[in-house]
Amino acid sequence: MAHPQLSASGRVFARTLAFAAASLGTALALAAGAGDDRALFGFSAAASVQQRALEQRFDAAIDPADLRAWLKTMSAEANHVGAPHNKANAEMVRDLFRQWGWDAQIEVFDVLYPTLKSHTLELVGPTKFVASLKEDAIEGDATSTRTDGMGPYNAYGADGDVTAELVYLNYGMPQDYLDLARRGIDVKGKIVITRYGGGWRGLKPKLAQEHGAVGCIIYSDPQDDGYSAGDVYPKGGFRPPTGLQRGSVLDMALYPGDPLTPGIGASKGAKRLALKDARSVLKIPVLPISYADAQPFLAALGGPVAPGRWRGALPITYHMGPGPAKVHLMISSDWGLKPLYDVIAKIPGSQDPDEWVVRGNHRDGWVFGAWDPLSGHIAMMAEAKAIGTLLKSGWRPRRTLVYASWDGEEPGLLGSTEWAEQHASELKSKAVLYLNSDTNARGFLHPEGSHSLQRLVNDVAADVQDPETHVSVQARLRAHMQVQGLDTDVSDPDQLVARERNARLADAGGDLPIGALGSGSDYSAYLQHLGLASLDMEYGGEEDQDGVYHSNYDSFDHYVRFGDPGFAYGVADAKTIGRIVLRMADAPVLPLQFTSVADTLADYVAQLRKLTDDKRAQDARVARLIDARAFALAADPTRVVGPPQREQPVPQVDLAPLDAAVARLKTAANDYDTAYLRAVGGEVKLTDARRRQLNSVLRALEQKLTNERGLPGREWFKHFIYAPGALTGYAVKTVPAVREAIEGGRWQEADEYSAFTARVLDGYTDSLRQATALLRGS
Repeated sequence: MAHPQLSASGRVFARTLAFAAASLGTALALAAGAGDDRALFGFSAAASVQQRALEQRFDAAIDPADLRAWLKTMSAEANHVGAPHNKANAEMVRDLFRQWGWDAQIEVFDVLYPTLKSHTLELVGPTKFVASLKEDAIEGDATSTRTDGMGPYNAYGADGDVTAELVYLNYGMPQDYLDLARRGIDVKGKIVITRYGGGWRGLKPKLAQEHGAVGCIIYSDPQDDGYSAGDVYPKGGFRPPTGLQRGSVLDMALYPGDPLTPGIGASKGAKRLALKDARSVLKIPVLPISYADAQPFLAALGGPVAPGRWRGALPITYHMGPGPAKVHLMISSDWGLKPLYDVIAKIPGSQDPDEWVVRGNHRDGWVFGAWDPLSGHIAMMAEAKAIGTLLKSGWRPRRTLVYASWDGEEPGLLGSTEWAEQHASELKSKAVLYLNSDTNARGFLHPEGSHSLQRLVNDVAADVQDPETHVSVQARLRAHMQVQGLDTDVSDPDQLVARERNARLADAGGDLPIGALGSGSDYSAYLQHLGLASLDMEYGGEEDQDGVYHSNYDSFDHYVRFGDPGFAYGVADAKTIGRIVLRMADAPVLPLQFTSVADTLADYVAQLRKLTDDKRAQDARVARLIDARAFALAADPTRVVGPPQREQPVPQVDLAPLDAAVARLKTAANDYDTAYLRAVGGEVKLTDARRRQLNSVLRALEQKLTNERGLPGREWFKHFIYAPGALTGYAVKTVPAVREAIEGGRWQEADEYSAFTARVLDGYTDSLRQATALLRGS
């Protein structure tokens, strides 16, 4: 499911970064700063020597030929939920884990999963056109000729048979509705057509439904991932004319997982909601189409010419409607329960078996799934095989390892969420880390997650060599952040702020920042519901994946040409994530650092203050222009566009409780990190009993950032620092209860949750102080 939505210019820019990194040569090698005699974070000097020797044996057991063979087998047939090949893949993975020495089982859940029975999309006026709703075979792509895959549909859109006028809605995001309103256009009773991009696909029909539309069509415009972005498949990697993007439109901003069993595992005996009461299932029909099918519908529209930022790359004039285009949309689905097959493999810990390091990657795809998700899954399999080799040599992990091959991620993070909900109590009492991956390809390391893990990620990244430039992946990522900081061609202001911050920290020469997690892959239940320290890691940024995302062309043949031809980055992914797993498994005291948490939270609070100040200034300026009739005077009298909506004045938001809480955390974090380095260096001796007590406190620390109250309006999400945005879908909102209240102009709510989140942070700080006392022996 993971898929960064990049602009065409952003994708081109990203591919130039390889040359920038390579040209720095020796300077980058020095920037890595890693020598074999460097003590590893979390290990004494003597233990570091042993750990490095273990990791070298681990590396030697990883063979790119294995990755290639596994990918070819697993992507040979349709691999969606319910497909026979998906179950066969689960059984193959289970059996391989057993061969490698793991205790592996398949755990089954029964979930609501609608599958397409029939669908129709046709233009019924003023001209006639019937959409093909098919993807053509591509020469040189063996699986593209198969017809047993999942047809084009958006899972969890409603069944329906509607006929209505058409309205073009750009990306279908909140700002687009404001643009329509300024032109006097209403979507109520209409079918809307939006293009992919600009935000998560599920928000497009959700917002359309809330505005009264009776149906939603989502198409892939060539400007975003077709011929405007690069050569189309098979000449290049981008989307061909009949390529389309399947995907879920489940309202995962409310809760992911099985719609009928929120908060509990979807076991056979679970109490289920009636379908009509499932809040995450939409009420209008939704259908994805290709740009070949979309063009006749868009060309038939009248009404105002769309503004410049709404125009794609099709050879037509983009109009907004409504009409005269009239559309008939029909979708019928089977709404029965389907089985999920999660493969769960374990190696019990030799000393601390009740402390778990959990690692996962999903296995199901929308069709063949070579890129998404199998490119990441085969790297996880390589890790598991290499760990099996270590087992045969007599090594045993200190802590228990749990590896998971998830099913049902694509429809709504189903398999991972149901397993997390089913085993919630045990996970909260045992799991020290959840480490996720999804897709993987050529490019840069992309780490996101809990900031207590930032130091560990940097320590590992300094030890893994980039296959293309032969410097450390940390050094190459530093160059990437520095160069990317020069590119201001970003439409999302949050993304621009993140780029500028990353470049500033990369220039400083210390640890590189890791990103914050929103949603879009299987970490959600573990971080945002259970409160487990979590990471999501992959390589990418140089590939041409965008054009085959969730399509019939996400195939073995496409991946070996445009993704990772020699599987060198699959090997790098396995080495990187494998090191984190091994170090988390074997470090006597969990290798966590907290000054990075405090510094990051200070940045988040500063962003909240800037967000409020910027909104106050912008709203006041708009109000002055409205009063001066500036919008009326600047408008073309022949093309009616009204002024923007006047907003109420922005009051002062009381962020003082958060400022104070972060200041307390900074002091506590510095105290802990100082004491930790002394303990690891041998200056303080910990008894086994005290070490276990300390690790118990550290394991539960991330949970202190959660609260059973949950976020306002979506109580399943319990983490008060990281959450997907209610109106962004995948993209993260940090300090979400406060940030989204500010963005929504709910000022009393912003003050309330500023104080509430500060109390949550104080609980975290108190536990961190307890950990420091245990380290000091006091």
